[in-house]
Amino acid sequence: MSWKRPFFTLWIGQAFSLLGSQLVQFALVWWLTKTTGSAAVLATASLVALLPNVFLSPVAGTLIDRWNRRTVMLVADSGIALATLALIGVFAAGEARPWIVYLAMLVRATGGVFHFPAMNASTSLMVPAAELGRVQGMNAALNGSMTIVAPPLGALLIEALPMQTVLMVDILTAALGIGALALVHVPQPVRAAPGALNVQRELGEALRYMWGMPGLMILVGMAVAINFVMIPAGTLLPLLVKDHFGGDAQAFGWIESSFGIGVVVGGVVLSVWGGFKRKIVTSQVGVIGIGIAHVVLGIAPETLFAVALASVFVAGFMMSFNGAAYAVLQATIAPEMQG
Repeated sequence: MSWKRPFFTLWIGQAFSLLGSQLVQFALVWWLTKTTGSAAVLATASLVALLPNVFLSPVAGTLIDRWNRRTVMLVADSGIALATLALIGVFAAGEARPWIVYLAMLVRATGGVFHFPAMNASTSLMVPAAELGRVQGMNAALNGSMTIVAPPLGALLIEALPMQTVLMVDILTAALGIGALALVHVPQPVRAAPGALNVQRELGEALRYMWGMPGLMILVGMAVAINFVMIPAGTLLPLLVKDHFGGDAQAFGWIESSFGIGVVVGGVVLSVWGGFKRKIVTSQVGVIGIGIAHVVLGIAPETLFAVALASVFVAGFMMSFNGAAYAVLQATIAPEMQG
């Protein structure tokens, strides 16, 4: 059977789920921004969302390598949906507080720690190696499309509906994603008999594998450093829009959409062109472009909101190029070591 039917069934289902997640993320971030107007609150929300990645990612990768990857994604998606369902109850009762939103973000981020590596690791087994670069371009375009649609839709819904009704969209889209997962067979890597779980031993095995590939170590180190610098900048973007440019939810939506348009355009260019012959060059061009765009955004005068929109567009465009790094990882790392 062709790889396209099962993969795109899964891909389309995850696209709907991603739409709901993006919408909820926009709604929660703007609710925190409007309710508190505090950089500390937004920084705390960002930290809470980051903690599972810092502390669980190594263990999650080890477990994903041993567990059925479809089951991992099903459980992760279900947990994220349950967290949103709990938020719906809290907002309906009029008891919403920042710390409750933090808890929901923590659960959602924990689900993402397991879901996204399982999805990425499964992609390399479902898609031929020659098509991975184009699929990554499609993924970047999908993420960008959701970023275009979700912010203005979220802003519109926030103004027209109670927050609990807005959050219901995530439940509906999560159901579509879970349904698609239930219909698709996700292949598993061929491994030797796993024996008893030994996280320390398997983490050591993964580190030795990485140390044996100096280029891989450099790539991972650069990714960590770049994310360490970029994540705080993204955290403060809502306040930049609200306090520096004097914008509202619609203005924040335009900023987010501009980023998404850039990602889509960049993803289309990358999927048609395929990138430079050496994919790592494509990725590094993207990193440099993202950095320049952030500098311009940071120095844009408060009267030139259009400059901010253009800067964010360029950052999104270059983000698609940076996505080529995932194709390098998927094509280089053995399937049984992915996760």
